[in-house]
Amino acid sequence: MLKLFIKYYNPYKKMFFLDIFVASIAAICDLFYPMITRKLINDVLPDKNYKIFLLFALVLISIYFIKMFCNYFMQYWGHLVGVGMQANMRRDVYEHLQELPIRYFDNNQTGTIMSKIINDLQEVSELAHHGPEDLFISFVMLIGSFLILIRVNLLLTLIIFIFFPTMVIFSIMMRKKLTDAFMKTREKTGIINARLQNSITGIRVSKAFVISESEKERFEIDNKSYIDARGEAYKVMAQYGAGIGFFIDILDYVVLMAGGYFAYIQKITIGDLFAYLLYIKIFTQPLRRLIAFVEQYQNGMTGFKRFFELISEEKEKDKNNAKNMDTFQGEIEFKDVSFKYEDKKILKNISFILEKGKMLALVGPSGGGKTTICNLIPRFYQIEDGDILIDNMSIYDMTLESLRKNIGIVQQDVFLFTGTIKENIIVGKINATDDEVIEASKKANIHDFIMELPDNYDTYVGERGVKLSGGQKQRIAIARIFLKNPPILILDEATSALDNITEKLIQKSLEILSKGRTTIVVAHRLTTIKNADEIIVLTENGIEERGTHKELLAEKGYYYRLHGDKLE
Repeated sequence: MLKLFIKYYNPYKKMFFLDIFVASIAAICDLFYPMITRKLINDVLPDKNYKIFLLFALVLISIYFIKMFCNYFMQYWGHLVGVGMQANMRRDVYEHLQELPIRYFDNNQTGTIMSKIINDLQEVSELAHHGPEDLFISFVMLIGSFLILIRVNLLLTLIIFIFFPTMVIFSIMMRKKLTDAFMKTREKTGIINARLQNSITGIRVSKAFVISESEKERFEIDNKSYIDARGEAYKVMAQYGAGIGFFIDILDYVVLMAGGYFAYIQKITIGDLFAYLLYIKIFTQPLRRLIAFVEQYQNGMTGFKRFFELISEEKEKDKNNAKNMDTFQGEIEFKDVSFKYEDKKILKNISFILEKGKMLALVGPSGGGKTTICNLIPRFYQIEDGDILIDNMSIYDMTLESLRKNIGIVQQDVFLFTGTIKENIIVGKINATDDEVIEASKKANIHDFIMELPDNYDTYVGERGVKLSGGQKQRIAIARIFLKNPPILILDEATSALDNITEKLIQKSLEILSKGRTTIVVAHRLTTIKNADEIIVLTENGIEERGTHKELLAEKGYYYRLHGDKLE
């Protein structure tokens, strides 16, 4: 995990090392003040050497100007290194998300994933910038001040360092508690983000069912859980900070008492004691910086750990020798296909052949596996047993990209991206011309509606297409498929949520769309399925019946009970 973290420094190596170099200069600048103070008190002022006094004054103010420049560089350019690393991590995790299987998104809430990408990576960015910088400055100041302290008074320095092992042991003991506490806080942050995202997305349902009070209560439970987790983290952090702070205060106390005694017995001059006290402040300054670093480190590394967990999720993979298929004829065959989701068996030994250019309708009760079959063809899920073939080739011997490029899917719940109508239509073909977009829209019976809008194809659809009706969104989805022009078409309850008038309008578009394509239809309405070349009735028992509309009605079985009464 640490190697992956360090890898993100590679594009910014020059700037990073320059930042560290500048940080070391800033640290060295802080070491001059006590040294000059000691010289002034011990030599310059007693000798009334005002030329040296003015020289020291000029040197000191010059050092402060250098330090100011160093601090500006670290604050600006150093932060840019962290931001650049954060952007690269966010890019990598976004690209990785695009290649994760659908099952991952079934099992993880959107808000939790967003928390890992936004909140966690922000903390990682801060650690990436300040962490090495703070450590290096602390190292320079600790070593520098320690060497000078030895030169000023060796015995006093040895007395002080008796307390150091205790401080180190205390820090090691607290580290595990800090890691656990901050990891729990990260998890609770993800949960509350998921709750917020869910509540905002479902605000219309909340208002329609007047459940705002119930939603508030559920949010408050998560909010309280977050506060408790954060409080526990701060409790551990407070124990650590208070403990280290106490040790630092003891150092000041020991220096004052022991140094005062040494001055009393004339083992140290007043100038040396004054300088020693200042150097102890410089010596304890990096210790205080390290206290802050520990919190930052825990925040950053727990965030990076969650990022690492996400980036380590197994991606969808092609076989090493998978073939890139340019186009399909469109024949689909299921050979003894079995599939289970979690621990529930959905399909068992399902077999059928759909010839190219033909239409297959899937009907039956919920839970029979109709939508599952639609999801297995583009490999959204992996089958348990059997095989699925297109044009006599297993879909697992093809590249995922070429497989999905040749399949068009229209579902009941159409998803539109936040953006314009045109941006949502060209999802079917990113490099489509305006003429191609218009032609696809005309075939989908949506062009006339679009031209009545104030901004035509540049009209903003709102989040998830909230400004459009269900029928309008459905027609945009159909326009996408016309633009994509795939040989295989899957219609999964594409018109079930529409009113009769809208359904007839869209049905005409779907008839044109399915012409000459191998089509699988999942539907309940007779208008959609009665003209299919074959109808398969799926139940929990598997394929219950199969045949044409007339053949199944004549059998007077399950299909007849579903639709026979509508024909009488």
